[in-house]
Amino acid sequence: MDVGRAAVRKLRARGLIPAIIYGGKDKPRPLQVAAREINAMMSHASGENVLVELEVAGEDSSRTALVQEVQHSPVGGEIRHVDFHAVSMDQVIQAEVPLEPTGIAVGVKTFGGLLEQSLRSLAIECLPGDLPDRITVDVSQLNIGDSIHVRDIQFPHGVTAKVQPDLTAFSVVAPVVEEEVAAVPEAEAAAAGPEVITEKKEEAEGATPAHAAKEKAPKEKEQKK
Repeated sequence: MDVGRAAVRKLRARGLIPAIIYGGKDKPRPLQVAAREINAMMSHASGENVLVELEVAGEDSSRTALVQEVQHSPVGGEIRHVDFHAVSMDQVIQAEVPLEPTGIAVGVKTFGGLLEQSLRSLAIECLPGDLPDRITVDVSQLNIGDSIHVRDIQFPHGVTAKVQPDLTAFSVVAPVVEEEVAAVPEAEAAAAGPEVITEKKEEAEGATPAHAAKEKAPKEKEQKK
């Protein structure tokens, strides 16, 4: 299939969007998907991971695939290209899913603390049918100094985290209080300057220049003669 710019413009004029499917036993195969259908599917998707059934022309059965990547136009945001990854419903897959907090932490609500989110997404492993749109975590019980680690998160059935369990996902820290630096009174600042200058001046007056000491030595010897 021709995938040049001219061909792409012709496809869009017909209401189609170029796509490609990877994975499985077959080589990557270019596809054409209806713009209306892909736009409707992505607009109703509640997360980044979308599982679809593709009916490919010339094939007797449909293909289960995961939307791998969606390319948008920089102007207008229209979908320009879609990458699909073929999956099997009985084989475990890995995916990256968003991590979102729910509720208001007591340390934030009552004591003015700040909620810090260290992980924005999580790498997980599961069957395609168990793939969640996102992972939500209730942070309402967190007080100042409390944290939620990956090991504390309750994952949906069949979902396993593929990151270190000791990683911190959420924490509440105390509010930052800026310390005010006391201003030095102008009178004290003015007095401090002349004192330094005076000390340096007195040291200069009491010191004997090195060249002056050398000049005195010959004169003292002449008087002794």
